[in-house]
Amino acid sequence: MIPAATFLDTLKSAADQASGAETAFHRELAQRIKLLEEERAYAFRRLNLMQLITNSVMGSEDRDMAIAGSLAMVRIELGWDGEDEGHNLVMAQLKNVSEAVLAVLKPPADENAEPQAQAPDPVAALKQFEEWYASTYQRSFWSLFDQERPELPLVERC
Repeated sequence: MIPAATFLDTLKSAADQASGAETAFHRELAQRIKLLEEERAYAFRRLNLMQLITNSVMGSEDRDMAIAGSLAMVRIELGWDGEDEGHNLVMAQLKNVSEAVLAVLKPPADENAEPQAQAPDPVAALKQFEEWYASTYQRSFWSLFDQERPELPLVERC
């Protein structure tokens, strides 16, 4: 009877090992899928934010108003209303992105100004902002968009 137990133990061990390998693979696959989902979501968030800034900048003739308007639109998108020191710090850093977008879309018309050797790169400005945010807050700026904002009840007017 002992020889049967030996080969059954061998087969049981092989089955357990295969099961463990499958479980590990599923765990790794789930982690990889989660990472790819996050990368996709962040890529679309970048696109949407830059589209928002672009649309806002293009809608204003005054350069200062264009920058202020684009930052106001970002505040609205994030649900940031009122004065908050942390939010103001983020907006001060994000201003560089809006300025880069504006410089590319509406270069200064001042003929006396020295020509820039190279137009600013809005994508590079966004990347610098993201790096600043991550080093300052130890998380991705794009994670702010994961937070659900409470729905406010509609109020009927009489």
